[in-house]
Amino acid sequence: MGQQVGTDFLQRGHVLMSLLEADRELARDSYYAATSTREPHFPRLDGSAQCDVAIVGGGLAGLSAAIELADRGFQVTVLEAHEVGHGASGRNGGQVIHGLGCDPRVIEGQVGLVDARRVWAASLEGLDIIHERCARFAIDSEWRSGYLMAAVNARRGRGLEALADRLARHYDYPLRSIGPHEIGSWVASPRFHSALHDPRSGHLHPLKYTRGLARGAASLGVSIHEGTRVTALEPGERPRLVTPHGVLSARQVLLAGNAYLEGLSSWLEDRVMPVETFMLATEPLPEALADSLIPSGSAVSDNNFVLDYFRVSKDRRMLFGGGESHAGSRPADLAGTMRRRMLRVFPQLARARIEHVWGGVVDVTMNRAPDFGRLPAAATRAPNVYYLQGFSGHGLALTGVAGRLVTEAMAGDASRFDVFARLQHHAYPGGRWLCTPALRLGLAWYRLRDALAC
Repeated sequence: MGQQVGTDFLQRGHVLMSLLEADRELARDSYYAATSTREPHFPRLDGSAQCDVAIVGGGLAGLSAAIELADRGFQVTVLEAHEVGHGASGRNGGQVIHGLGCDPRVIEGQVGLVDARRVWAASLEGLDIIHERCARFAIDSEWRSGYLMAAVNARRGRGLEALADRLARHYDYPLRSIGPHEIGSWVASPRFHSALHDPRSGHLHPLKYTRGLARGAASLGVSIHEGTRVTALEPGERPRLVTPHGVLSARQVLLAGNAYLEGLSSWLEDRVMPVETFMLATEPLPEALADSLIPSGSAVSDNNFVLDYFRVSKDRRMLFGGGESHAGSRPADLAGTMRRRMLRVFPQLARARIEHVWGGVVDVTMNRAPDFGRLPAAATRAPNVYYLQGFSGHGLALTGVAGRLVTEAMAGDASRFDVFARLQHHAYPGGRWLCTPALRLGLAWYRLRDALAC
């Protein structure tokens, strides 16, 4: 048994290091990094320090919570292993979307319709928070309104109609249905059959937004330390976070590293799967061509399981994302693969030069619902370690409201937070690092279903 535990630990560590190395490689050619100023730089943590709330993770969830906590008078310190916005927060598709990564019926089945409506309302609150933060902290996020969910065939179109009917009847959220006769005036592509349009959702430059949140948090007195990896969490009445050059103690801790906790809590990490997703950016397109691709200027995604998502940037580039892979299964010719996916949707871009190809790791739960809660008291000896993870592709909006809900809970009112905490989640069989072959098989099955348009 001891030998098996040791083998599992070594395998976990080996896959972890491989994933982190691959992630650094994926980050090198990011269009977002090339078009966003990294200002300011935050120093690493040196020596001992203490605060009211310590946050692990300088991405959207951690920074949102830091702002909310500072507004309530908490002394807050954020520890980031790399740099602010390093992970999915600064490398995602930029699509800010209503709802969750799962069908509303998943939430209804677990907490009932009344609380499912509260969860839905919280996701919409997340949309409002983005506009509030951009105005408050003068963040030029390149916001543009509008989101299209598109279907590739009639069967998938009927699925969209059923979703629209449910959202209108049970959530008072009407969406515009776009049928086959008019889809061409919304997306200049032969691939799509029909769509739903949401004017309230939209898209932005995620790294500019994330770095803007960091500047905003710092202006409120939040201490931010980059290049400060947490190597150990020592639980207790005042948990301690150990780093290579210092120690931070706090009354409460928030783990907001998502797919990047890097071995800090195996119990927590095994509840999400790190999934790589990829993007490309073309050269700036001629104005007439750029305007013709998506005339409304909306962000677009299809409703396949392994989906494509795309939008036109402020500087008239096609930003096209899609594909999913688990550790070790990335396409050998990533640029070629992504270009072929783009041309399947927009063959008129055959002559457009590809200038950036990048990707990142998102954390996906088994049911694609977000996973918020507290570490078990048995593991921490006190219910003072909170976590936010499992945004499953909907993090731009959900992280904002997640930071607000966890702040309410830390301040003594956990009523809204605990609705999310009641959502049931299970560890991936064998843990996130040991079940990759089964997940690859499952993903291959869903790709086959998408190809057959089931």
